Amino acid sequence: MARSESDTHRASTPAPSAQAPASAPSPRGRRVRLTVSRVDPWSAMKMSFLLSVALGIAGVVMVSVLWMILAGMGVFDQVNGLVGQIIQDGENTFDIMDFLGFGRVVSLAIVVGVIDVILMTALATLAAFLYNVSSSLVGGLQLTLTDD
Repeated sequence: MARSESDTHRASTPAPSAQAPASAPSPRGRRVRLTVSRVDPWSAMKMSFLLSVALGIAGVVMVSVLWMILAGMGVFDQVNGLVGQIIQDGENTFDIMDFLGFGRVVSLAIVVGVIDVILMTALATLAAFLYNVSSSLVGGLQLTLTDD
């Protein structure tokens, strides 16, 4: 049986359906309720150590840049002139760089950074232990996460 050209065209194109498919509702984000029941003290210590080292380095860089900006603006020279006018002692001249030299300031910033690393690491580890004890009593911290 031979097909005519119109029959071939009809066979290749789908027939329109009686009903158009309903548009699917827009997907909404899933909401999941989770409970943080335990924090690993070792991971809290590692994370706090890395973050406090980064903050310590940033603090030393910040202090160095601030000192250079103040020196470039001539603030230390103005302080020397002001204190020289107040004291007016010809034999003993005041120089603020004896107290606030670049080496001293950076050394102090490094010492503060090292103390900061030690304290922040110890406090974060202690906080993880305390959270584990308190979450065993109360059940932990409940979070609701969404998938948007």
